[in-house]
Order: sequence, then C-alpha cells, then structure tokens
Amino acid sequence: MPQAGPLNLITDVAGLRVGNASDAHIKTGATVLLADAPFTAGVHVMGGAPGTRETDLLAADKTVEQVDALVLSGGSAFGLDAASGVADALRAAGRGFAVGDQRVPIVPAAILFDLINGGNKDWAENPYKRLGREALANAGQEFELGRRGAGTGATTATLMGGLGSASVVLPSGHTVGALVAVNALGSATVGASKHFWAAPFELDDEFGGLGLPGQFPEPHMPPTKLAAHANTTIGIIATDATLSQAQCTRLATAAHDGYARALVPSHTPMDGDLIFAAATGAKSLHNPLADTLYLGHAAATVMARAIARAVFAAQPMAQDPLPCWSSR
Repeated sequence: MPQAGPLNLITDVAGLRVGNASDAHIKTGATVLLADAPFTAGVHVMGGAPGTRETDLLAADKTVEQVDALVLSGGSAFGLDAASGVADALRAAGRGFAVGDQRVPIVPAAILFDLINGGNKDWAENPYKRLGREALANAGQEFELGRRGAGTGATTATLMGGLGSASVVLPSGHTVGALVAVNALGSATVGASKHFWAAPFELDDEFGGLGLPGQFPEPHMPPTKLAAHANTTIGIIATDATLSQAQCTRLATAAHDGYARALVPSHTPMDGDLIFAAATGAKSLHNPLADTLYLGHAAATVMARAIARAVFAAQPMAQDPLPCWSSR
C-alpha cells in the first residue's frame, strides 16, 4: 500500500530542498524549492487572478526545458521580486543556463495576495528580494509548516492559512510530494467544524484524524462570502520520475484536483490558483501510460493532504484578521 515518505514533505523526493524566509512584522514571506541539479518543470493555472514570472518558458514548445528553482511568495506583484533575489544568489554560486560566458538562472515564480492581513506593509524598499535570498540560504531537506515562508500571512475564508507539504511513495517506487501556500477564498474546513474537506485522503492522523463531519452545508452555495482579506493558493507538485515538460504540465493539471478536494470553493475568479510541477528524472517510468495515470492521481491526493496540513499547522500571530484552526 502507498505510504507517506519518511518526512512526509516534498523533500522526500530525493535531491530536493526547500527554504523559507518570513517577516513577522510585515506578516509575509517567501519559499524556494531547488534541486541538486536543474530539473524539468511545468505549470498549470486554474484561477482567474494569477501573478507569475517565467511561466511562459515552461510550455512544451519552448527552448529551455529545465529550471534552477521555483519560488512561491506573498506580496502580490511586489512578491515577484523574491525570484530576483534567488536568481542573483544562484548566479553568484555558478548556477544557471549557460549563454556564452554568462549564467542565467531560470527561476519561475508565483505570488499570492497577503497585503491586507494585519501586517505593516509601509515598507520604504521592497523586501521580497531580501526574502528570496534568505529563503535560498535556508534551503534544506527539513522545514517547518504553517505560518512560514509564503504561508506566513496567508488566509482562507474562515481561518488563517499557511504552508503545507506531504508525500507518498507509490508501489512503482516513485515518490510524489506536494508543497503549497494556502491563501484561498474558499474554506479548508467543513462549515464551522474542525473537520477538513480533505479528510478522506488523510494518512496517519496527519491533520488530526477527525474524519468527516456528520452533516454538510448546502452543496450548491459555497460556504464563503466575498472578502477583501486575500486570495490565491499556489503550490508545487514534485516527483523523482523521468517526465517531459508536457508530462509535467499534465501532472500539474491533475494536481489541481487536490485543490478542489480540499478547498471549497476553489479556482474562483478571485483566486490565482496555480501549480508548478517538478520532475528530477531519477527514476524511469516502467509503464509510461499507467505510471503517468498513477502519478497524476497521487499528485491530486498528496496536494489535498498538504492543504489540510497547512491549515492544521498554523499558529496565531499578533493582529491576525482570522483565528487559526488550533483555536477551534
């Protein structure tokens, strides 16, 4: 039977590292994922209000097929500068796409909106380039969940959001991991209960083991209301399988089912919901048709678990606009 990896983090995919940087005063942060070597990547956007950098480069018909890092950041459009900090540091370390005697790090990025969450946003200089550099410097195999990195100031419809991660090892031997900053217009929990929409997919009581509630809200009207505090869930799904850019894009597309399973509603016109996919290529596909099907299904399930873990792990900070799950 499939089981979570030893850390139950995206870094159970061998060779991957994740770094977080947070600013509690501003109530925001950045998260970076990188590998020991460039990796194949794809992307799929389902929300109506995305904010991105270098995503066009990830299309299957583009020249550069691998990237050096992926960045998730708070800060709305200002947060795209986090990728510049990561690119500068990678270039100084000799990483990047070779063009003559120059190195150009390829660092796609996505941002979420956390500008109205109780933090002090009256900065004199954009802080996100600094946060990107700090996140890269902090990169390692183990990292904290909840109010960390890109999830520092994240919210959902009813509770504070956060940074989540999970993994699974499939019978084929391939590992699939998810990393997500949950900042959704929708809700991760069912009504006013502590029960998570992702409960059917939980492993080893990783977000409380509460199961599903005894009753559900009316299904045709979303259990949320339009609010100004924030939107957009951004994530990364990763595997050690050998995949092309096109297959990575299909993996990212399948992983969006995890958003729909764990957040109600998801993919709204006010969310910029996006998922990157990353493949290190360490393990070949034994049966390309069957393996890609199982990888896609696992991607959706692991992503749903990671979303619930993000909200489950969130802890209160000063001047939060919403309570944390732990306060229920």
